[in-house]
Amino acid sequence: MDTAAPEHAPAHTFRDATHADVDALVALVESAYRGDSSRAGWTTEADILQGQRTDPDGVLAVIEAPDSRLLAVEQDGRIVACCQLEHRGEHAYFGMFAVSPTVQGAGLGKTVMAHAERQAREAWGATEMHMTVISVRDDLIAWYERRGYRRTGRMTPFPYGDERFGIPQRADLQFELLVKPLVNPLAT
Repeated sequence: MDTAAPEHAPAHTFRDATHADVDALVALVESAYRGDSSRAGWTTEADILQGQRTDPDGVLAVIEAPDSRLLAVEQDGRIVACCQLEHRGEHAYFGMFAVSPTVQGAGLGKTVMAHAERQAREAWGATEMHMTVISVRDDLIAWYERRGYRRTGRMTPFPYGDERFGIPQRADLQFELLVKPLVNPLAT
């Protein structure tokens, strides 16, 4: 079986984000989730949240945290995707996941997730990946479920009143924990 990328597929470079990437990463995350630019992709939260999704301080905190990595994915010298990985004992946390709306729908999100899961398993020995998703995001949760994540029913409240997380447009927002076992493919 040929596993080489098709000739027309763009090359992607995965690397740890640095301080120099902060502004580009904030712009990427905002473009994927907030405002009119996010409507070009399918991950928009523009109808449920206004305001910011993240800020330079939040991105910098992830980059500098000792048990955390912020992976940046480049295509043609431009950051087009990112995700946070945080080591939390036997599991890893997956967050700050964004793919530029201009390249959504081409499989990059699946590639980034698979890379992140492999990194968490190989670098930290994580046996599970955890993430939280706004519970009303049915389409996004379904996408994660197709990738092996399961809803737990464990909810945490949305931080209403803290505009660092956005300005809610509805009163029923909360986060649900999704979990995926990370199986070592060589162990099966």
